[in-house]
Amino acid sequence: MSIDQSEKLKLIRDSERLKSKEVADLIGVNYGTYNGYELGKARMSLDAAIKMFGHSRFHKYQDWFLYDRTDPAKGQIAPALAHYMPDESTSSR
Repeated sequence: MSIDQSEKLKLIRDSERLKSKEVADLIGVNYGTYNGYELGKARMSLDAAIKMFGHSRFHKYQDWFLYDRTDPAKGQIAPALAHYMPDESTSSR
């Protein structure tokens, strides 16, 4: 069961205890654009996703955001507030 992209962005932000403006500033995306992603008014562009998950603070959420999976051994986790319970064990990759 996948969570909507906008909800995932909010969970990441809340887990990092940041405001939307702070996330936008950290990743170099216009605040109005980023806020639109969180509100579900627009889907995150590939460029914005690369900026977000290329940032050291958010890289750990990349697999969860894109593929709904975690791999703690590789540093890939779900946000603390997501209460993520995978149906199967983590990826073997």
